Amino acid sequence: MFTGIVETIGEISSVSGNTLDIIAGKFSGRLKIGGSISVKGACLTITSIKNTQFTVDVVDETRRKTNLGDLKIASSVNLELPVPVTGSFDGHIVQGHIDNTIKVISIIEESDSKLIKFKTNPLNTKYLVKKGFVAVDGVSLTIVECQNDWFSIALIPHTSKNTTLGDLKVGDTTNLELDLFAKYAEKFLTR
Repeated sequence: MFTGIVETIGEISSVSGNTLDIIAGKFSGRLKIGGSISVKGACLTITSIKNTQFTVDVVDETRRKTNLGDLKIASSVNLELPVPVTGSFDGHIVQGHIDNTIKVISIIEESDSKLIKFKTNPLNTKYLVKKGFVAVDGVSLTIVECQNDWFSIALIPHTSKNTTLGDLKVGDTTNLELDLFAKYAEKFLTR
């Protein structure tokens, strides 16, 4: 389980078929083979470690649901290790199970933040509520507004600087994980 609080930004060092090598950055000493890691919000398993670099495999199902298949050498990725039972719980419960990808349709620069609007599938919007949670490329965010086929978030300066979301441009594709509790609530209510 993750919290959507990105720990560091990694960099893709090689892409070979379904295998990605990633430079881990500041927490490379905490990695372990067989351990989970969130890469752009997708929960992946670490298959090897060498110095400050680790390797993960991206299976076909993950490629279908995410934008990980678009990564190239030198691409930046948000990284987060699972929260330990004794750890601080910020953000919200994030599983690393991407629902699908969404596209940036507008970015409005405000005095100290950015208001980013994403186009989404109308099927997703039933899980989105104003001031509710969503994870975009693994980052826990609060929804500002949501309508039938879009939602928006406010990106504060800290998140803009410490995640890859600050580099987003109109037309970019990101990974979306909807709120787990919203999905469970729907299931219970429709039984």
